[in-house]
Amino acid sequence: MALQSKNKIESSFSMSSMTDIIFLLLIFFMLTSSFITPSGLPINLPSSEASDIIMQEVTVTVTKDLRFSVNDKVVGRDAIKSELAVLLAGKKGQVVLHIDKEVPVEYLVEIGGIAAGLEANVSIATKPFK
Repeated sequence: MALQSKNKIESSFSMSSMTDIIFLLLIFFMLTSSFITPSGLPINLPSSEASDIIMQEVTVTVTKDLRFSVNDKVVGRDAIKSELAVLLAGKKGQVVLHIDKEVPVEYLVEIGGIAAGLEANVSIATKPFK
């Protein structure tokens, strides 16, 4: 005599609740992540008491061995003005200078002058005091 149960156990698993959890975690990490864009070249930023985070439209990076890059594209010193002119293209943009603290000030002044001549707002990236 074969006895059969009327309540069969179903062995399938629904992934809909798992995908909801994954999407919630993704949104959480996107909202809590930092909005600072790391530069491609290794630099040691100077420290400052007032270190505000701003949206970076255009970044100019100068390393201690005097390598120049505009938006992570390595360029020569003489090509910085033409690269900035193309990226700003007549609009008043924001240029953030990521300059190593061992670089002479003349390079900071030169690149800041170029950006200011193109009617851009210039700011210097710093790290906060610890």
